[in-house]
Amino acid sequence: MLVYLIAGEPSGDMLGARLMRALKQLEPNIEFAGVGGDNMEKEGMTSLFDISDLSIMGLIEVIPSIPKVLHHIRETVEDIKEKQPDAVITIDSWSFSARIHKAIRKKNINIWQFHYVAPQVWAWKKGRAKTMHKYIDHLLTLFPNEPAYFTPYHLPTDFVGHPVIESSMIEANSHDFIQKYHIASDQKVILLLPGSRHNEVSHLLPIFLETAAILKKRHPELFFVLPTVKTVETRVRDIIKKAQSDILVINTQDERYSAAHASVAAIAASGTVALELAIIKVPHLIAYKVPPLTAWLVKHLTKIKYVNLTNLILNQPIVPELLQNNCNKETLVKTTELLLDKNSQCYQQEQDGFLKLQEALGMGKKHPSLKAAEIILQKIKRKKIK
Repeated sequence: MLVYLIAGEPSGDMLGARLMRALKQLEPNIEFAGVGGDNMEKEGMTSLFDISDLSIMGLIEVIPSIPKVLHHIRETVEDIKEKQPDAVITIDSWSFSARIHKAIRKKNINIWQFHYVAPQVWAWKKGRAKTMHKYIDHLLTLFPNEPAYFTPYHLPTDFVGHPVIESSMIEANSHDFIQKYHIASDQKVILLLPGSRHNEVSHLLPIFLETAAILKKRHPELFFVLPTVKTVETRVRDIIKKAQSDILVINTQDERYSAAHASVAAIAASGTVALELAIIKVPHLIAYKVPPLTAWLVKHLTKIKYVNLTNLILNQPIVPELLQNNCNKETLVKTTELLLDKNSQCYQQEQDGFLKLQEALGMGKKHPSLKAAEIILQKIKRKKIK
């Protein structure tokens, strides 16, 4: 059995790796091909191209990269046509994934077409829910409220759960990290997480470094750690070097997880990483900034109250969101100091919210990746029998 997986960014790469692990557990002779990052390659897949080419965020910023992205779409579809897998599973990144699925349909390649992680139709472009059934056979969602947006439009959809509840981060511990970097007992680790896309790092990291410098001056016991990924590591190190900043950069998943358990707070871009922090109850704030035109477009095209997943899931402002003009060193310093104070309302509100989040995401139930793998294999085998 050959399964073709496509993940266009690091968060999708993590989801893909867990799904591959679950598929191998249920079907030991399965083989993989497709597009992914380091984590998927560790599970046995050689990526067709480097996914850093797709790590672009922003409605305006994506324009210069369009020719390269279109080339990769054609390249991927031709590879699928040649390999004739039993199924194609795209993971998140619906703008890229949709074009793959449409091309497969157009070329009449008769294989199962899955998409894992529903596009956020509850936030914008609700019309996508009406047309997705034309391009995919089955949708797997991360949140329990999502199937209701798609099933009325004849798209078979299953809620499988959010993989954050099976993250290795939950079982990790801080011991090895503290020992390796000789972190003293009176030092306090703070994570800086400026994102995994080039433009996120460019917009956010300079502000994060300025914030860290002020906090370090006020609180000498603070020890700043920046976990990064291959797609942006060079840019991260260049910005830190130019700023002459004394920040520890780490680049492996194990160290990132261990550092998270060692930390007392985090300053993070919005994304899955913030959900991981919430699951292990690390106090954190969300800081995000995009160019003014992108911000204007987002404001007028979306219908959401929050950008952070914890706040969206609980429909409450649990985690501070410092966006656009509020994403500045003064506000970040002030909010981080509140998170460091266990008696502050900000700290207590987060800790109470994190407990509610665990319940909402189904902590303790069947792993989402295993549930997704069961559905995928069932569909493939059913089609083979036909």
